[in-house]
Amino acid sequence: MIRLALLRHGHTAWNRAGQIQGRSDIPLDAQARAELSEFALPSPWDQAALWSSPLARAVETAQLVTGKTPRTAANLTEMFWGDWEGKKGLELKADPNSGFRDIEHWGWDYRPPGGESPAEVWMRIKPWLASLERDTVAVCHIGIMRMILAQAYQWNFDGPAPFRIKRNRLFVIELNGEDLSPWAEPVRLLKRPTP
Repeated sequence: MIRLALLRHGHTAWNRAGQIQGRSDIPLDAQARAELSEFALPSPWDQAALWSSPLARAVETAQLVTGKTPRTAANLTEMFWGDWEGKKGLELKADPNSGFRDIEHWGWDYRPPGGESPAEVWMRIKPWLASLERDTVAVCHIGIMRMILAQAYQWNFDGPAPFRIKRNRLFVIELNGEDLSPWAEPVRLLKRPTP
C-alpha cells in the first residue's frame, strides 16, 4: 500500500478574483508566499517523495512548505479550461448560454469549450499514480485533487461532493493497485514556530 497526500497550491491573484486558471501559469501572490512560509509538512510526510505540477504556483508552494525542490509531472497539470481560462466563473454561470455548470452537474464527460473533460484528466493522472513507489506528497490543483478524490469516494460529479477541499491540508488517499481509499479527515500542515 502506498499513501498519497494531496496539497493544493496557495492563492494567486486569479484565485482571489474568481478567475478560472486551468493551465494558465499564474504565480502565487505575495500574501500566499508569506502565509505558506509559515507552514511545514508534519511527520512522516516530511520524509515522503515530493512531487508537484510543473505550473509555478504548485512548484513554489512545494518549495515554501518543504524547503525542497519537487519533482514535477505534467500529469498533475491543472484541468485545461480552454476558452474559459481567465474568465470569471460567476459571470459564466450568470450567462444561460455559456454552457457553464456547477461541479455537481458535470458528470465525467463535461467539457469546457476547447478544454478537457474530467474523464480525460483522470486518464492522464492514472499512469502517474501507477508509477508511485513509496509514500508521496503531491502539490497540485483543485481540479487534479477533485479527480483523484472523486475516484476514491466513487463520486461521479452527480450531486454534492462528499469532500471539501481546503488549503493548508493534506488529503490522503491509500493506493492498493487500482483501488483508492480516502482517509476520513485531512491532515493539517504544521505551523512553524515564530522566530
